[in-house]
Amino acid sequence: MQASSKRLILVGIILIILAIILGAFGAHGLKGKVSDVRIQSFEVGVRYQFYTAFGMLIVALLADRFSWKTTAFFYLNLIGVVFFSVSIYGLTLQEWVGANWKFLGPITPIGGLLMIVAWVFILVQASRTSSKI
Repeated sequence: MQASSKRLILVGIILIILAIILGAFGAHGLKGKVSDVRIQSFEVGVRYQFYTAFGMLIVALLADRFSWKTTAFFYLNLIGVVFFSVSIYGLTLQEWVGANWKFLGPITPIGGLLMIVAWVFILVQASRTSSKI
């Protein structure tokens, strides 16, 4: 296993652990503290964090088989999920803590775009490489 695949696996697992914790916090800890609309937004952040983590695991497991270069994919997805999900978490929590973090709003779609670019990067590689099987 390449070091980059191991990094994808480790970060993917960490993101899954955090998503489970944050999902539980959103479902139980935020009830009555923020609006239902904010809780739904928080859940979107958690869901996309899960998607990203599972995607990292899948790509890591397939990378050696297809000779994919995963460094750009890794960083685009990691930065993307931080921008996307963490900005949503912040926007949700601002209501509870009484902060004004509206500057996070424009960061969310940048994160989504970075995650899309990461998958396009892998799509291009997948279309250009053949399996070692």
